[in-house]
Amino acid sequence: MTYEIKRSVCPYDCPDACGLLVQVQSGNVVKVMGDPEHPFTRGTLCPKMVHYEKTVHSPLRLTQPLLRTGPKGTGDFRPISWDEAIERIAANWGRLIGDYGAEAILPCSYAGTMGIVQRNAGHPFFYRLGASRLERTLCSPAKEYGWKAVMGSTPAPHPDEVMAGDLVILWGTNTLATNIHFLHGVREAKKRGATVWLIDTYETPTAGIADRVCLVRPGSDGALALGIMNVLVRDGLIDENFISTYVQGFEELKAGVLPGYRPELVSSITGIDAGTIEEMAHLYAHARAPFIRIGSGLSRYGNGAMTVRTITCLPALVGAWAKPGGGALGDIATGSALAVSEVTREDFITKPTRVININRLSQALNDLSGTPIRSLYVYHSNPAAVLPDQNKVLQGLSREGLFTVVHERFMTDTARYADIVLPATTSLEHSDIYRAYGHYCVQRAYAAIPPVGQARSNWDVFCLLARAMGFAEPFFRQEADELIDHVLSVSKHWIAGADFAKLQGGRPIELSLPPDYKIVYKTPSQKIEILNPAEAEPLPRYLEPHGDDAPFWLMTAPALLALNSSFNERSDLLGKRGAMNLQMNPGDAAVKGLQDGQRVVAFNERGEVTFVLKVTPQVPTGVVVAEGVWWSERAPGVRTVNALTSQRLTDKAAGSTFYDTKVDVRPE
Repeated sequence: MTYEIKRSVCPYDCPDACGLLVQVQSGNVVKVMGDPEHPFTRGTLCPKMVHYEKTVHSPLRLTQPLLRTGPKGTGDFRPISWDEAIERIAANWGRLIGDYGAEAILPCSYAGTMGIVQRNAGHPFFYRLGASRLERTLCSPAKEYGWKAVMGSTPAPHPDEVMAGDLVILWGTNTLATNIHFLHGVREAKKRGATVWLIDTYETPTAGIADRVCLVRPGSDGALALGIMNVLVRDGLIDENFISTYVQGFEELKAGVLPGYRPELVSSITGIDAGTIEEMAHLYAHARAPFIRIGSGLSRYGNGAMTVRTITCLPALVGAWAKPGGGALGDIATGSALAVSEVTREDFITKPTRVININRLSQALNDLSGTPIRSLYVYHSNPAAVLPDQNKVLQGLSREGLFTVVHERFMTDTARYADIVLPATTSLEHSDIYRAYGHYCVQRAYAAIPPVGQARSNWDVFCLLARAMGFAEPFFRQEADELIDHVLSVSKHWIAGADFAKLQGGRPIELSLPPDYKIVYKTPSQKIEILNPAEAEPLPRYLEPHGDDAPFWLMTAPALLALNSSFNERSDLLGKRGAMNLQMNPGDAAVKGLQDGQRVVAFNERGEVTFVLKVTPQVPTGVVVAEGVWWSERAPGVRTVNALTSQRLTDKAAGSTFYDTKVDVRPE
């Protein structure tokens, strides 16, 4: 039997946005491969996507609309038709709007799909409805804020530039789990003689590629950066010519901040030996082209924005930006390449409505004062598992007065609390267009197969709801491909010189960077702004993280075989992951009288979670690690890791503080 090969894109919340080759036979996906023509991902897939067909055709897929028949959380439903589902939703919302106003309705979505159309499909609908708005700051807005405070809108370097570096610092990134294709460039740099350092809170799987591993106390990365700067200045290792030409505020930093960060003091903050700090500074200064890859985890503390801001200053002191292969890479911003506002349609907002931060969703769901949230519509997100303060999230979702609709592919923890569940398509069943935040490629994808069962895409469902709510705008009458065509037709700037025929044919294209982007800085001063007068604190300094009153820092780290709560449907991956582990240092385990493999409870003021203990020297004393977000049905107990994390926000940009958590541990 013959088959077709169709191109697509990995839709998940990963910097790499891999190009896919999808083998289709009789309307089914039989194999998924990497696209060797993709300029960055080069035909390689991570272990999660190698058998994506097992997700697409999983026996656990939701294939028809469902209506709740039992108590919330039990997962008791009966099938209904799409017509009945849409009619019930519209009728409920109509009553709520009449009685309380549209702000009683709240959308909840995040990054279950990263396509421009399907991810943002709900924005225009809920803007037009007049619903409450969601501040989507779950991942790493503090990281973006910290970069911009120094570099403004200066583009990040092309990730392949790392190949020309001779000192690569992977700072706070488990690259093997979260950015695997960047390692191609790192390995190439090593072949050319580069040294690789890993700075992290424990020995992640990425440690295997590093020449040196430097374990820092959680939340103290900013102090380490300042300690390195202190040595650079003290020992005359700075690039004075570069600084005088391209940097604003170095003298103020030198005189007013750095004297307080001698290596001995920084050692007491970070746990890193003072001699190692000095060695790192000298290696950094003497490198021909030092390259720093800044991860997102270090931004998820109460000091996250300031930490990233401080690290971002480092390349300026040694003139790394002027060197091919030198500089720093956080995330890549390509939002200006596509006219995303043509999808989100902020012009549909007729008056401002209240804004609720996603990290504090549980607070909003449980607050019955004023105008409570009386309906929640969840799409491409699993807030019951992935949001902080899980116990309070579940308490809010359990409210009988909350009408909840969940549009999902699987019966997730959140779907179990829904009044109506709608079956969703996977990325291979709908059209979209993708940009990345780990490289400069853009790619359009068409549906590779028809929807499985009665599944419908985000865009299609919101068009149905718009009709049911009486919206007359032609915007809600178009197909997803028509909207993509329109977006491309009005995207006039960065993407204007691209090969549109190639893009329309579903092949990846790469956006070009200006040749002088590393020495022409898009900041108000047109310089690298170590001193930023627009900030309440004009100069970087070390801020302490929040922490909790408990003995162990809890690292809620990414897993190699999962992505947030995605891929819990895959028995092949679950088998390789094994148990829901809590990793602990042997010394700490001995003090606690705990044994490898036994069930333990991690607990703090917010909750307690049962894990299977994994004793390992890869975790330093005073730290415990829980990798990945599990569905509750896969867990040893009744809760998963986010029962321990806090609703507290970062110092800037109102981001999450998942890593800013401390716990104690006891036997079950």
